[in-house]
Amino acid sequence: MSLVKRSLSLSGHQTSVALEPEFWSALEAMAAAEGVTVSAVLRRLDEGRGDRPLASAARVAALGWALGPDPVSRVFARE
Repeated sequence: MSLVKRSLSLSGHQTSVALEPEFWSALEAMAAAEGVTVSAVLRRLDEGRGDRPLASAARVAALGWALGPDPVSRVFARE
């Protein structure tokens, strides 16, 4: 399976994130459930990810979302 790359602006800088299609689907579902865009979800993850790469933070958050509510707080509370 190949990665899908999407571009977005974070903190005024263009960047891109490459994820498997299944993770993009989970992030889209997260965004829809929160009434925001996928970019908004990624911006929030970027603000709380610490030293973790953004793609890794997105995968962990998508997994956390699939497992239950409020993955960003749950995932980053452990660090």
